[in-house]
Amino acid sequence: MRIIKVGGSLANSPLLADWLAAIADGVDIPTVVVPGGGPFADAVRKAQGSWGLDDGTAHRMALLAMEQYGLMLSAIEPRLCIAATLRSISKGQEMKKVPVWSPSTMTLGQPEIPMNWDVTSDSLAAWLAVRLGADTLVLVKSTPPPVPHTVSELCRQGFLDVAFPSFCPPDLAVWCADSDHPESLSNLQGPGIRIDTMSFD
Repeated sequence: MRIIKVGGSLANSPLLADWLAAIADGVDIPTVVVPGGGPFADAVRKAQGSWGLDDGTAHRMALLAMEQYGLMLSAIEPRLCIAATLRSISKGQEMKKVPVWSPSTMTLGQPEIPMNWDVTSDSLAAWLAVRLGADTLVLVKSTPPPVPHTVSELCRQGFLDVAFPSFCPPDLAVWCADSDHPESLSNLQGPGIRIDTMSFD
């Protein structure tokens, strides 16, 4: 099982459809897509700044932003399907489709998930990986990770959200894919740069 987080920064990328096609082509590998927030999450941040919305409200809105982006992804690639529960994820995979996770149903009310901007789609992807027993998490972002490729350093530099270490078990294989190369998903050596999840400060 692998989780592929498709960053919202790819929302306007000419390669977005190619990424989704590459994901769907690998349907024989059980896969779940976690959408980022993209321009929809940017709108939430803007509204919070303009109106002073509390973090809990902004968190709920950001989850809906992920779901909007997920709807967009599934509309671009018909071999993807929306799934909000473990059962619907399994059903989508049984139908030989790739589920795109809508996170609100499973995450709201979970005490281990802070309702603030410390948690973004990266942490939620790691959380889902644990829930599904996935062994691989692929992060598709528009920028390469800074060096060194450790979780601690990536959090310090804002490449990953600050909550990520608490959601990412050390035995989860985390990769950062090169957004310019959708074909990297089929690379037997790994889809990009391997992130060191064992080194924590």
